[in-house]
Amino acid sequence: MSTHLRSLKSGTDVRGVAMGDHPVLTAAVAARIGGAFVAWLKERGIDNPRVALGRDSRLTGEMLLEACANGCRQAGAQVESYGMCTTPAMYMSLITEGFGCDGAVMVTASHHPSDRNGLKFFTKEGGIETTDLDAILTIAESDAPLLGGSSPIQKRDFLPVYCEQLKERVRKGWDTDVQKPLLGLHVVVDAGNGAGGFYAGLLEDLGAWVEGSQFLEPDGRFPNHIPNPENAAAMASISAAVVKAGADLGVIFDTDCDRAAIVDRTGREINRNRLIALISAILLDKQPGVTIVTDSVTSSGLARFIMEWGGEHYRYKRGYRNVIDEAKRLNEAGINCPLAIETSGHAALRENHFLDDGMYLVTVLICEAMRLKQEGKELSDLIADLKEPVESAEIRLTITDEDFRAAGKAAIEKVMDHAAFAPGWRIAPDNREGVRINFDLDGGMDNGWFLLRLSVHDPVLPLNIESDVAGGVQEMAKALLNVLMGCEGIDLSKLEEFVRKEEK
Repeated sequence: MSTHLRSLKSGTDVRGVAMGDHPVLTAAVAARIGGAFVAWLKERGIDNPRVALGRDSRLTGEMLLEACANGCRQAGAQVESYGMCTTPAMYMSLITEGFGCDGAVMVTASHHPSDRNGLKFFTKEGGIETTDLDAILTIAESDAPLLGGSSPIQKRDFLPVYCEQLKERVRKGWDTDVQKPLLGLHVVVDAGNGAGGFYAGLLEDLGAWVEGSQFLEPDGRFPNHIPNPENAAAMASISAAVVKAGADLGVIFDTDCDRAAIVDRTGREINRNRLIALISAILLDKQPGVTIVTDSVTSSGLARFIMEWGGEHYRYKRGYRNVIDEAKRLNEAGINCPLAIETSGHAALRENHFLDDGMYLVTVLICEAMRLKQEGKELSDLIADLKEPVESAEIRLTITDEDFRAAGKAAIEKVMDHAAFAPGWRIAPDNREGVRINFDLDGGMDNGWFLLRLSVHDPVLPLNIESDVAGGVQEMAKALLNVLMGCEGIDLSKLEEFVRKEEK
């Protein structure tokens, strides 16, 4: 096989270019990896595995699903194809009575460009770990034949079942058997031509008004905007649609619906720190004192907000699996932790099996929006006291050294060594990734910080900087630049350019 399969590894997923002149995620590759997944399940003691497959709206999705399904079938699995689906639904199918396969594969590349695609893997315990994917790819790269059966592929439809599960969550949230508990709520849905367009119909079935919803039809070219709640154009599009329709709120999903964001009736974006604050407030209102696990780049204002609502803020490493796994660990240690959430929009609730499900999160928020509307309030009221930074920036420093991890770690250690003796530099007490430095700016206290960390996958040092005072970002960036000067294998040109630009 010409493609080096390990080069397709991206965290716990397989990803690569799937169309165009030089595709690397081909039908043959998908079939081989599908067969290896079945072989891996057999090594775990499952003699006759049943495997479910689904896909998002990408143009190569149908082809790759069929190829991967055939690879699973030829390796001895009984295969069920669910066609168009969402990533969270594929996991839910594993634990739903009447379905309950041993493993699932979702063909998706999340928010990445339309020529990309990928494979996500699940067992009944959840998404596989990175070491599990290493084992699967090792099997796929071996010369061992993956033979064992030729059972026909069974086509089934799981999305209607998943929809009913979400509807039940709405009724449970309202403690009612009323068929249309969302009567009077106007919600605009933006699916970005991904797999989540059905959500508008789900809300309509519950009584909500969805006039103004857009881009509901699956279209793997993504002709209107990138389906990504972190994309500025996508958020501007849903904001404009909500204002035009005069809706109470809008919801937007990424392609496979494991991430989401919302906007309020004024078109104000509620994503990133605002989204974390909103769901935290809802949970803390019911359970004061709980711990909220987030990734490392969340703001100081969010930490204060969670504390003021009576909660504990626990920053951890970037990567949604890291955040989820840490939340699970804390619960096992006896710490009450109902939520793991990344600023990217990956949100996993304990009540939902710690599955990062953007559609489930939005459903919880819509229940709260309906309750607040009946009281003459709205979701934005819950985060009115969230203090947001005056300035913020993200700069990605390219690592040019061949051993990029070693070069990146050396740069981080240099910053930590400097912070140990430099006046005004304080390593954050909850520093769990890279190096996070707190500053006292312009006579204040703890009103600025930066985080320098090593990217999860790429030869990059992402730098996040926030300040509660004007000019603080430039001051911290300049100070950091002086420390990093002379670091081998780190391209500082973007940081230098940023400092020069801010000085003008």
